[in-house]
Amino acid sequence: MKAKLDAIDRKILGLLQSNSNITNAQLAIEVGLSPAPTLERVKKLETQGVIKSYHAVVDMAAVGLGVCTFVTVSLKGHNKDNISKFMSAISSIPEVIECHHVTGQADFILKVVAPDIPAYQNLLLEKVTNIEVVDNMQSIIILSTNKDSRVLPLP
Repeated sequence: MKAKLDAIDRKILGLLQSNSNITNAQLAIEVGLSPAPTLERVKKLETQGVIKSYHAVVDMAAVGLGVCTFVTVSLKGHNKDNISKFMSAISSIPEVIECHHVTGQADFILKVVAPDIPAYQNLLLEKVTNIEVVDNMQSIIILSTNKDSRVLPLP
């Protein structure tokens, strides 16, 4: 269900996307409200599910994750049972940080992180290819990232 957002809600969302550590007092100043109504609006946006969560953005290299890839996956059959089995198996692999059900030649696109190429190869061989409904995979290794934004362009 689409939430009804006014200009102040949009400004709050824009500010929180840019800096989720902003204090309520500073947020109130930025949007032109007093702190109490600002906090009420934030809580309402959270309750409505517009704001899903707050996260720290962690530098992959700083924590020893040197390889990031996209993996396209095709299933043996594109049916409800196979999709369910695949999604269940993928959800238990922490190195798979994103899983998207897509249209086109592949059924899914995964974003996978690993410390290095041997660890990545082991992950694919030991975990992903062992999912019984996986038919075919193609890896795309990310060489560099020029834009990585989680800030949604709010209309």
